[in-house]
Amino acid sequence: MILGVSAVSLLPRILPVAFFSSFEFPPVLIRWLSYIAPAVLAALAALSVLAPGGEYDFSIGNLYIWAFVPTFITAILTRSLFYSLLAGIGTMAILNNFI
Repeated sequence: MILGVSAVSLLPRILPVAFFSSFEFPPVLIRWLSYIAPAVLAALAALSVLAPGGEYDFSIGNLYIWAFVPTFITAILTRSLFYSLLAGIGTMAILNNFI
């Protein structure tokens, strides 16, 4: 059972890398593929911020939106994951404890 689950989990990851490693892709395709991971992460983050309970919440009482604003500004200004996480966690802690 463990070997079967391991094979089913690893083969879809290993086979494309093994198959496509010998091909040279055009720079346009490589650039286009570089946007996939940030787009998926942005979609997951947007869903977490705008629908924290499973339903869309655009109200002024949605603390996740209020925590997103300083986190996003910090990310743009510093381009640092550490400072962005620090701003987001700090803002959320303040909002949860004082509002």
